[in-house]
Amino acid sequence: DIEGLLLTMFDSRLRLSNQVVPEVKKHFHNMVFKTIIQRNIRLGAAPSYGESIIPYDATSKGAVNYLNLSNEIINKNLNG
Repeated sequence: DIEGLLLTMFDSRLRLSNQVVPEVKKHFHNMVFKTIIQRNIRLGAAPSYGESIIPYDATSKGAVNYLNLSNEIINKNLNG
């Protein structure tokens, strides 16, 4: 089973990113997670230090995105 579709590496400054999101949602509807993982320097740096984003920088935009995704998945599974 597929839990959902996650949009990653989103950069609001890029026209392509802003065009892809509505197209994916149009075709896949409720399968797309509401949370979008935004492109973030800290997300790219964390693996270089052998860490995931949460211990590396829990306050970064990327970490907050992943925490929001976790909450979304938990709520989706609790509410059926």
